[in-house]
Amino acid sequence: ATGARFQAPYHHTLLAELHLRNGEIDAGLDTLTRAQHMVQETGEYYFSAEIVRLKGELLLASNDRRAEAEGCFKKALETARAQDAKSLKLRAAGSLARLWNGEGKRSEARDLLAPIYDWFTEGLDTADLRAAKKLLDELA
Repeated sequence: ATGARFQAPYHHTLLAELHLRNGEIDAGLDTLTRAQHMVQETGEYYFSAEIVRLKGELLLASNDRRAEAEGCFKKALETARAQDAKSLKLRAAGSLARLWNGEGKRSEARDLLAPIYDWFTEGLDTADLRAAKKLLDELA
């Protein structure tokens, strides 16, 4: 009612993730398109990497569009690196590493994810770090 949009892009990523979990690919992609527009309008770029990463996850779930998904994951990783956003870098690297693992590129996946995971010295019980550790164990 007030027109406020504080953290709206972030909230859209949460909604898009729910769409992904429910197999609602088109709804998730539409939600992320709205989030990208909001980023441009509001200047809230913090979650840009996550928006692109989730787009990759949705594309991957949609008719296995691996090449497009890989491009999204690489862009998300590049964006997170530019912002020095460690957690978003971990998520993007995890998505790309899972994709590469599925393509038999285990060494490349491990080489990408391990140094990012190793940067973290606390919070190792968080969901993102547990998922990264599990993937690294599979890649070992």
